[in-house]
Amino acid sequence: MDRSASVETIERVSPAVRAGPPLGMLAELTHRCPLQCPYCSNPIQLLKAADELDTGTWLSAFSQAADLGVLQVHLSGGEPTLRQDLEELVSGLASRGVYTNLITAGVTLTPDRIKRLADCGLDHVQLSLQALDPETSDKIGNYKQSLGKKLSVAGWVREAGLPLTINAPTHRHNIGQTPALIELALELGADRLEIAHVQYYGWAARNRAALLPDYESVLEEAAIVGEARERLKGVLNIDYVTPDYYAQFPKPCMGGWAKDVITIKPEGKVLPCHAAESLPLPFDNVKEKPLSAIWYDSEAFNRFRGYQWMKEPCRSCPRKEIDFGGCRCQAFALTGDAEATDPACSLSPDHHLMAEVAGAATAAEPPPFIYRRIGQV
Repeated sequence: MDRSASVETIERVSPAVRAGPPLGMLAELTHRCPLQCPYCSNPIQLLKAADELDTGTWLSAFSQAADLGVLQVHLSGGEPTLRQDLEELVSGLASRGVYTNLITAGVTLTPDRIKRLADCGLDHVQLSLQALDPETSDKIGNYKQSLGKKLSVAGWVREAGLPLTINAPTHRHNIGQTPALIELALELGADRLEIAHVQYYGWAARNRAALLPDYESVLEEAAIVGEARERLKGVLNIDYVTPDYYAQFPKPCMGGWAKDVITIKPEGKVLPCHAAESLPLPFDNVKEKPLSAIWYDSEAFNRFRGYQWMKEPCRSCPRKEIDFGGCRCQAFALTGDAEATDPACSLSPDHHLMAEVAGAATAAEPPPFIYRRIGQV
């Protein structure tokens, strides 16, 4: 595919739409992780510890975020608990009244560290489960005895008095476990269960043929989740994210480009979403420019704000105020044009690409995983 024309197009900046303040931040503290999950959305080129922001720079970025209006920070990775300064970072955010959510695989945590983090002001823990049987859990994470440790961590989190979300990245190897997953979330005392199908960026895109479930399995799961939502209303909050490959309309990616969420990568690059660096845009670094200037005035953040950048059929479509044209990263990955209608949309002239990719990925036995590893390309 010749992308030269699309790259030239994307570098034109539409008239800026003045943004409101960001409300949330995803802080990817590190790419390091003891697990090697093939569905990881981190980029293929993973950063080493020496390239990560130091404690002072993260604290400065968090202070600037609070000044901007950020109310909630999701501490993610990689595995954020590999940062030895995590307690200091949580304390810094708590001192500014910012709500903190730790997104973790859990396998490095101990009861003492969970208590320390809670004492520092941590507000919430989001724990990922790879599968509900030990064999599949170990296979996906390429990590031994992962499930037992995660279940222990869930108990320690509740003992520390912290709210718990169970996050279950869903794919063809665990989609049949949804009923048991819902019951487990109840047993663990979780406040929220996120059943989110893998989004195919980074390592997940490389492993798409090994991970994408078939359409019938997704329909069956959707019915199970729908029934559970009604049955457990007021007891367990269930978020459900389906795969774009079987959609009729795209999801409102991040609620709209650079609308109310800001992402900082381990080295300090600032993005509208975690996958945006796949686009040929000039993203700034928090080490070199104030966060407020990046959010309000940077070329990259203003590029797809509003509706002026849109082509048809998005420009005249009433759904543009619902889904904002869909995902720019997905549009670019599949068509080579970041201004194109997201092919997940049935109104897109490229909608057939989604069906073709899904058909090819689910037609045969899944290939072996390509595990996420630093240094592997």
